[in-house]
Amino acid sequence: MTLPSLFVAHGSPMLALEDNGYTRFLENLGRELPVPEAIAVFSAHWDEPDQLLSVDETNGTMHDFYGFPDAMYELRYPAPGSPSLAGRMKALFEAGNLPYQTVSGRGLDHGVWVILQKMYPEANIPVVELSVDSKRSPSEQYAIGAMLKELRRENVLIIGSGGLVHNLRMLAQTDTRDPWAVEFDEWVAEKLESWKIGDLFDYDKKAPHARQAVPSYGVEHFIPLFYAMGAADDDRKAKRLFQDYQLGNLSLNCWMFGS
Repeated sequence: MTLPSLFVAHGSPMLALEDNGYTRFLENLGRELPVPEAIAVFSAHWDEPDQLLSVDETNGTMHDFYGFPDAMYELRYPAPGSPSLAGRMKALFEAGNLPYQTVSGRGLDHGVWVILQKMYPEANIPVVELSVDSKRSPSEQYAIGAMLKELRRENVLIIGSGGLVHNLRMLAQTDTRDPWAVEFDEWVAEKLESWKIGDLFDYDKKAPHARQAVPSYGVEHFIPLFYAMGAADDDRKAKRLFQDYQLGNLSLNCWMFGS
C-alpha cells in the first residue's frame, strides 16, 4: 500500500476548539485513510534556512500564539516522536545532498497539532515535524519533498500544513467569501489537477490576486504545498477533498496527492 501525501490548511488555532464543517471533515479524513505507521509534517510555523527535523522520543505541545481563550493553552497533543523515522529521513536527505540539522526539545507547533488533534485525537501515532524554507525557490521546495516520496510506500503519511490563502491583514468579520480569494484558489486548483508545476512555481507572477493571497510576509503558509506535491512526484495526481473559507478569505482546504 502506498499512502497519499496531503496539503492541509490549518486555519486559525481556534480550529482546535471549533466544531464546523472543516473540523468534521478532518475527523472523518483521519478515520477514512489507512492508519499510518508514522506521520511527517512540514509546518509553515517552522520557517528556517536549514532543513530541520525533530528527533524526540516524545513530542511536547507548543502554544505558539497569543490572545486566545485560556482553553487553548490547556490543550496538549502528546504524540510520540520517531527517532527511527527521523533517521530514515536523514539518510534520504544525505542521498539527495541536502544539508540538515536535527532538533530536540522544541515540541510540535500549532501548524501540526491543531490538525492532527482532529485527524488522530488519540495522539498515538508517532510524529516527526520538519521545517520549511520560504527563501528557497518552489522547485527546491518540491525537490525536498520528493526526496521523501518513497516513505509513502513505507506507510508514512506526509503532510504539508499551511494555507493557500492566508493573509491575516485582510480578514473580515463576514461569512461572505471574498471573490479574489476564490479566484486564486480556483487558479491553483486548475494547475494542481493538471499538475502544471511550471505555472505553480511561477504562481507569484501568473496567479490572479497572488499578492493578496500570498503576501510577502506570509509566503511560508503557501509553500508547504510544494513539499507535499514533491512527496507524490512519482504519482502525479491531485484531488481537492475540501474547500471552505472563514473570515471572508481564510482558505480552509485539503488536497490529496498521489494514490
